[in-house]
Amino acid sequence: MQASLKRQDGISLVGLIVVLAALGFVGVLALKIVPTYTEYRAIQNAIVTAKATGGSVLEMQKSFDANATTGYISSITSRDLLIGKENGEVEISFAYEKKIPLVGPASLLLEYQGTTAKNGVPPPAKTDQ
Repeated sequence: MQASLKRQDGISLVGLIVVLAALGFVGVLALKIVPTYTEYRAIQNAIVTAKATGGSVLEMQKSFDANATTGYISSITSRDLLIGKENGEVEISFAYEKKIPLVGPASLLLEYQGTTAKNGVPPPAKTDQ
């Protein structure tokens, strides 16, 4: 009598280890990226609040600094904001980079920018030439 061999289905141990390693890497990456995105959203809300206060450039900067303190914003300061008139309305814009070290010399560079302009496009940065 010959015993019939049945093929087993499922994931191998090596396959499981590879999948868990990939999920672990994605999880660690997410844990490093989410706080920077949260800070970006706090900056976006702070410039909207600063614009709503109106007044002078100095008053808007002070409003941003107050929101930066309570919103745990450390990537930019009020001096990094671009405040100017566009189509007769005051607009506030910002742009900054966040470098996240990964492993050894490898790092991830995130470029954030935002504005209060209705079209969502920040004005081009002015260069001194």
